[in-house]
Amino acid sequence: MTHCPECGAPAEPRSCEELFQVLLALDHSRQPPWGPLHGVSVSCFLLQHPARIPGADAAPPWSLLHAYLRDGLDGANRRIRHARRGNSHRHPGGFVPAVPEVAAPDVDRPPARFAVTIADVAGGGDFPAEGFAGRVRDWAAATVDAWTSRPG
Repeated sequence: MTHCPECGAPAEPRSCEELFQVLLALDHSRQPPWGPLHGVSVSCFLLQHPARIPGADAAPPWSLLHAYLRDGLDGANRRIRHARRGNSHRHPGGFVPAVPEVAAPDVDRPPARFAVTIADVAGGGDFPAEGFAGRVRDWAAATVDAWTSRPG
């Protein structure tokens, strides 16, 4: 069996990219439980696949996961609202990046494996609603844990 070179998840029967596209379709439906957790899911995926992080800036997804793990969905939503306000054309002076409360990891040195990946959250590939929020919380915790406990 082949595995994802970035997160270590099984690449069969669906790759991480294929699973991510399924998840995005569910997220964009804006229906619970998927829609409300969109930012958290995207942050987990990006931090487990750091080659896809725009500008190699891990601060936004890193801050969002810390806010989520500390304060739940309300904390994540506050972080998202702050980022949207700062990125708004209505903000005087232009873009104001969110200041991470915890230093973001160096995406050039990612962990080799994660205890929970998108394959685990997919629950067979269709991201069943039952237990989805708990699986995403486990995914977020495993993502942060892998980045913070890696050697050197």
